[in-house]
Amino acid sequence: MDRTFPLLARFRLRRATPQGRGASGVPHWAGTQSLVALALLAVVSVVVGILLGASADRLGQLGGLLLMVPAAIALQGKIFGALGSRLGTAIHAGTFRLSLRPATVVGENILAGLALSIVSSAMLAMLAKAAAELFNIPVPMSLAAFVVISTLGGAISSFFVLVVALGMTAGSVRFGWDPDNVTAPLVTAAADVITLPVLLLVVPLAESEAVVGAVAIVCGAAAVVTAVSVWQSGAPSLRSILRESFGVLVIALLLDLGAGVIVEQQEVFLGRLPSLLVLLPGYLAVGGALGGILSSRLASKLHLGLIEPSALPGREARQEVRNTFLMGLPALAGTAALAYAAARIAGLAGPGLGQMIGVALFGGLVAVAAAALVAYYGTIVAERLGLDPDTYGIPLVTSVMDLVGALTLVAALAALAIL
Repeated sequence: MDRTFPLLARFRLRRATPQGRGASGVPHWAGTQSLVALALLAVVSVVVGILLGASADRLGQLGGLLLMVPAAIALQGKIFGALGSRLGTAIHAGTFRLSLRPATVVGENILAGLALSIVSSAMLAMLAKAAAELFNIPVPMSLAAFVVISTLGGAISSFFVLVVALGMTAGSVRFGWDPDNVTAPLVTAAADVITLPVLLLVVPLAESEAVVGAVAIVCGAAAVVTAVSVWQSGAPSLRSILRESFGVLVIALLLDLGAGVIVEQQEVFLGRLPSLLVLLPGYLAVGGALGGILSSRLASKLHLGLIEPSALPGREARQEVRNTFLMGLPALAGTAALAYAAARIAGLAGPGLGQMIGVALFGGLVAVAAAALVAYYGTIVAERLGLDPDTYGIPLVTSVMDLVGALTLVAALAALAIL
């Protein structure tokens, strides 16, 4: 079934309507959609955080898994967030057709997303093991165990995250949502809530010495076969997505592993205050989602000619950055409050409510500032190089947010004398 939904006219009409903006300058419809999506992301991320906090001892016993977990969780959100951003631009431009045939825009993006997920997950395993050796992190797990957990977990979770991404796109078509406001946070939420449990479920396979080697070989072979098969499909636009995405995902994985190294080095401290592990996923996810929303909106407006690729942000771009900070205040504070309440209910030790909110706001807004710089200039550079900013924006922004977010979290904990 094919449908065309020309959202472009509605988007421009809403943008031009003065009554559509509140006193803050944020369009009511855009702000409401984004805040609702961010609220859902915060709730889901706190649930994941409880699981992470409850699994602190387990992660410590495996040694090194905590290094890979942030990157593994984030990877699915990056791949399918970028997929949603590309489809969102097609919706804005009025060229979107809801068809799953391989030769269509949606079909090509599905193939690209699944292939990138499997190949990137296998690469993440190798990079995580190398990072552990480079930073002298004690890791009893073998490379084969890393490959099994990352590749198998990534492959399984990717199917579920893909369904959510396509559901957001279909919802945008059906209900007139702006995909730039809802895709990034809700796909990130899906990646958070799905990936960690899946990773923990496949861990027993990696612990079995009898099968881990054989399963690792199968996973590696599957990654190679998937990459070659999709690349040889002959579709130029599919190859373009793969070529452009692979490079930026390598950079994203390195940045995410940097965040993982920071978290791993605080393992003993986080084990004593597990409520911070409850905060961690939501803190990183909400910040990354804010940057992803900004990146998606800038990319769409750049495609539509509503902003110019100038060295200094114009009025429209500055307004988008300002709106991002305005949404960040309630989103970050609310995430911290939810994390505190959930940790108390679960009986996990940690700092008080005021300290949790202070950490989230102090560290989170600094990280969002960094994400805003990357969102704007990453979009502009991609445009000037003839690359698709939808493909580059979300992975780069969310990866920077993961790394800077981990750094600012530790800095905020130190500044508030919690460390």
